Amino acid sequence: MQFWVPDTRSPEFAAQVRQQCQNLKDDSAEADVLRFTEEAATHIEGWT
Repeated sequence: MQFWVPDTRSPEFAAQVRQQCQNLKDDSAEADVLRFTEEAATHIEGWT
């Protein structure tokens, strides 16, 4: 079995991550997920 993973050190990878993050900016579904995640973290001891 062989796994292919991106080279996280490459400038192209950084640019792609940056673009994907920009695409999520002001996205209502992403905001809902972040709120849910933050709320869930408050229920785990040591994560607040």
